[in-house]
Amino acid sequence: MLSTVKEISGHIIDIHGRRIFTGTVTVTEGRISSIREHSDVPDRFLMPGFTDAHIHIESSMVTPYEFSRVACRHGTVATVSDPHEIANVCGMEGVRYMTESARGAAIKIFFGAPSCVPATGFETAGAVLGPDDVDTLLASDDIWYLSEMMNYPGVLHEDPDVMSKIASSRRHHKPVDGHAPGLRGEDARKYISHGITTDHECVTLDEALDKLRYGMKIIIREGSAAKNFEALHPLIGQYPGFVMFCSDDKHPDDLVEGHINTLVKRSLTLGYDLFDVLKIACINPLVHYGLPVGQLREGDRADFIVIEDTKHWNVVMTVIEGKVVYSDGKCHLAQKQEAAINNFDTDKIQTSDLKVTAIQGPRDIILAVDGSLITEKGVANLEKEDGFQLANPEEDILKICVINRYGKSKPAIGFIKNFGLRSCAIASTVAHDSHNIIAVGDDDELIKNAVNMLVESRGGLSFVSNNTQKHLPLPVAGLMSDKTVEEAGLLYAEMSSLAKSHGSRLHAPYMTLSFMALLVIPKIKMSDLGLFDAEAFRFYGEV
Repeated sequence: MLSTVKEISGHIIDIHGRRIFTGTVTVTEGRISSIREHSDVPDRFLMPGFTDAHIHIESSMVTPYEFSRVACRHGTVATVSDPHEIANVCGMEGVRYMTESARGAAIKIFFGAPSCVPATGFETAGAVLGPDDVDTLLASDDIWYLSEMMNYPGVLHEDPDVMSKIASSRRHHKPVDGHAPGLRGEDARKYISHGITTDHECVTLDEALDKLRYGMKIIIREGSAAKNFEALHPLIGQYPGFVMFCSDDKHPDDLVEGHINTLVKRSLTLGYDLFDVLKIACINPLVHYGLPVGQLREGDRADFIVIEDTKHWNVVMTVIEGKVVYSDGKCHLAQKQEAAINNFDTDKIQTSDLKVTAIQGPRDIILAVDGSLITEKGVANLEKEDGFQLANPEEDILKICVINRYGKSKPAIGFIKNFGLRSCAIASTVAHDSHNIIAVGDDDELIKNAVNMLVESRGGLSFVSNNTQKHLPLPVAGLMSDKTVEEAGLLYAEMSSLAKSHGSRLHAPYMTLSFMALLVIPKIKMSDLGLFDAEAFRFYGEV
């Protein structure tokens, strides 16, 4: 049973009034019934909680309920969450799973209707959400917006299905999130003109300013793999009314360490105005999406946090609708055992399946970029043996393969540079957005073993070397663990460390691997159907 706040005093941070005053907040039936100013209060600060303006909870590798038990420790009271990861695996059933898991969670989780399932027609996904499905979701009280419209070519060319989904959002009076990396000028203007209101994919300040000019709001992303805060933080001082913070994808070990609170600290360390930063972190998402979350005003829902001071930003209490969900270093919601859903039907592979027929001349390869979802294009002259092309670990050119997990088929195989792995292979069923099996390594036998470990478990992450095997099972759709964040995070961190001890220089090797199949992000990616040019939107070798 959660305890209830009736009265609490301290230094009150009034973001709307841009002032800090001393006083007492009174709570009646989950709402703030009064805020009285007076002196002689405890030396602590009361303020609205933080909201993540765009996140895929599946990337935390735990269920929404378990995610919330950790996020509340960092002062997060709400998230704007796109369930398209599980939707690509399990369709409508997956979206329903997420909304059910979020019921009774420690924080308020607001889901969107996935707009692009599958993300493209150039890969095999586990489900399709057509215009009628999206309209059904948008009609639900559990769905708050149309989530990121990744098919920006479809918007620019006014594809009928894409236009129908956007029309549904208008009909249900719900906003549309954007996803248009690198889109500039007239194309950006046209994309935005269709009612698309946000973008979290900007990687340069100029790109963000271009989109702001056309009326779009910019969400500054700082996740486990994609980190854009350093490039975009000048927007905090220039356009505080048009900016939000998000993590997009947050792996479990990083989530244990912090959430939106870390961006608040970094912003203030850079000298940005306290009230501008808190407006971005606490208020702007609530206003933009029309979320029923309190902003620490009379009559509001009693959703707020208590921090020790405005220097260290240590959260000591999180309150949701008057109930204390976190205090004294503990989340007060009990763990919950949740059923698993999945969609997995493929066979183990053989080492011979990983051979690549040699070609004349140089071969196109993927160049991974640390801290970015964007890849670069490269070419390499690779050695041949018995008519097959070989990886070149000495030059850090490894094999990458993607295997359809929804049906029996041969692996699609390419080559990738900058993973740095030696004498090992890593594999994952977290492979945005269709979540097929993806693996990278310098030895065919090790790659095979890493893949087959996941086929046996029907989903997870694996690490295989000549003397070590590690596995993080993800029984929920091959995306999420049934364990706590701490348990999943500890094993994930151990596997990440193993990859680094075998040569990887990437900050997050598994997270980076998961985005090598994301065809809607430039410039070159790997589908279960082949090597894909994400700028020309075609497979390599096609005219």
